[in-house]
Amino acid sequence: MNEFLFNIPAETYKQLSESERYLLEYIFKNIENIPDISIVKLSEEANVSTATIVRLMKKIGHDGFTSFKYNIKDKLNSKESIEAIDEIDTKIQHAIKKNELEVLNTIQMINRGTIEDTIQKIYDADKIYIFARGFSEMIANEMTIKLQLLGKNCEMHNDPNIIRVISSKLKEKHLAIFISLNGETEELVEACKNFKIKNISTVTITASLDSTLARLSEITLCGYKGSHSFFPDYEVRSRLPLQVISRIILDAYVIRTA
Repeated sequence: MNEFLFNIPAETYKQLSESERYLLEYIFKNIENIPDISIVKLSEEANVSTATIVRLMKKIGHDGFTSFKYNIKDKLNSKESIEAIDEIDTKIQHAIKKNELEVLNTIQMINRGTIEDTIQKIYDADKIYIFARGFSEMIANEMTIKLQLLGKNCEMHNDPNIIRVISSKLKEKHLAIFISLNGETEELVEACKNFKIKNISTVTITASLDSTLARLSEITLCGYKGSHSFFPDYEVRSRLPLQVISRIILDAYVIRTA
């Protein structure tokens, strides 16, 4: 997988066992709770052995789970700015903190090499197609307009039928960018499979490290998505991590091509 988590090189990630990848994904999804639990508790909650935890920690560059916890705790504590809003209602403080963590954790997860590779793909592409559905369409539309302003031949598609048709027509020098929060949107996955068969470059911006789109894509940029939603009855989760990644890509592209 072309992805970095906590500055883990892609080659290291590929060498992890299935259970170690599962554990890494579990830690990723529950990162805010990790500094406060023991290795035994993590073993119980993630349903893995303590030996698997120790092996994973060593593979990703830590002496053990305790040193990993301290590292994560230091990062989280460095983000504490809640004192500035002490007089705001506690629940609103939580909402502010949720957004702050999504932004800061997403920025920390982005690897410079992956950004550089994405910039190069955009620069070399004769034409760029951006595909998105639902709330992700707003981010896709912004990226499309800005790339057009930068002189790139770029178009965005959100209709399932059109996405399927176009996915069979892209050429080798074209680039496909997918924007999907969960990375499992059926028509996007189908298109990405077609592109992989035809050896067409693909970039996925998502918040799901182990999603189908992330596994299929040549380049994957993954953001941090908090576990809590203030709209639990509807599929309207925040695309803030995807927005952060897209803006970094565009800003970096301008800097590199100025």
